[in-house]
Amino acid sequence: MKNPSTTPSRGQGDALLDLRGTPCPINFVRTKLRLEQMPPDSLLEVWLDPGEPIEQVPDSLKMAGYQLESIDNRQEFFALFVRRPLAS
Repeated sequence: MKNPSTTPSRGQGDALLDLRGTPCPINFVRTKLRLEQMPPDSLLEVWLDPGEPIEQVPDSLKMAGYQLESIDNRQEFFALFVRRPLAS
């Protein structure tokens, strides 16, 4: 059986954006651009590194008007679930 911390699974979001290894603020910019391409009310799953990315990106998304559904600590990275608003 595979270790879930080394073999991430997805399926909760409508789309997945793997930004592990991407520095701030590029990870926020890429997340925002991806959300803008998605239909309203879509759920995006974003994988972020611990430290500055998980500390900065969620707050930046909230300030930009996006709704955070949850943040899952997956040992080696974090899975952030963010919903695109109906009107943006």
